[in-house]
Amino acid sequence: MERHFDEELEQLKAKLLKMASLVESIIAKSMESLEERNPELTEKIWDEEDSINMLEIDIDELCHKLLALRQPMAIDLRFITSAMKINNDLERMGDLAVNIVGRTKIILQYPQLKPLNNIPQMAILAQEMVKESLNALVNRDSKIAREICKKDNKVDDINDELFRELLTYMMQNPKNIEAALDLILVARNIERIADHATNIAEDVIYLVEGKTIKHHIEERKGIE
Repeated sequence: MERHFDEELEQLKAKLLKMASLVESIIAKSMESLEERNPELTEKIWDEEDSINMLEIDIDELCHKLLALRQPMAIDLRFITSAMKINNDLERMGDLAVNIVGRTKIILQYPQLKPLNNIPQMAILAQEMVKESLNALVNRDSKIAREICKKDNKVDDINDELFRELLTYMMQNPKNIEAALDLILVARNIERIADHATNIAEDVIYLVEGKTIKHHIEERKGIE
């Protein structure tokens, strides 16, 4: 019975890793389409989004089955409840990546407004955060998880810099407003993906250390 339970937990990990890999792939393909100005690349993404949605259902059902039939305790219970939240974060990342694809199709209708340097940079960081957050989960490594939280600050900084830059373009020429706003929305979706990866990292810290760091609760406790 114990061995079978361990196998089911490994199956759960494998499904979460596969889902994260699909999210990384969608982000990469959307950026490739944007950088190469090739709308045909976006068509390859819809099947992956369907796969993410199906995995979300499979993972949710597996988690509920494990909770109902195995009645896990201690760290196994924390892992399964964390997996349920992580499953939701990954599904939301998939939705945000699809939002990027939809916005990219619109952007490609305009002449290129500016070099895209900072947007792909944000996307690379977000992809790394998704991958590392799941590695932290599988290896139960809270040190890696804490480094992911620091990376989120870098994504936020790039996003703020991009917003100021695009605002300048809009002020210089009203004809730039629509294209600039679409780029802002792409960046916003990437920033939200990074936020969800941070959520996963925070769940890993709770899983491993039993500590909640959401909403900077550690600093607040230190003040009290």
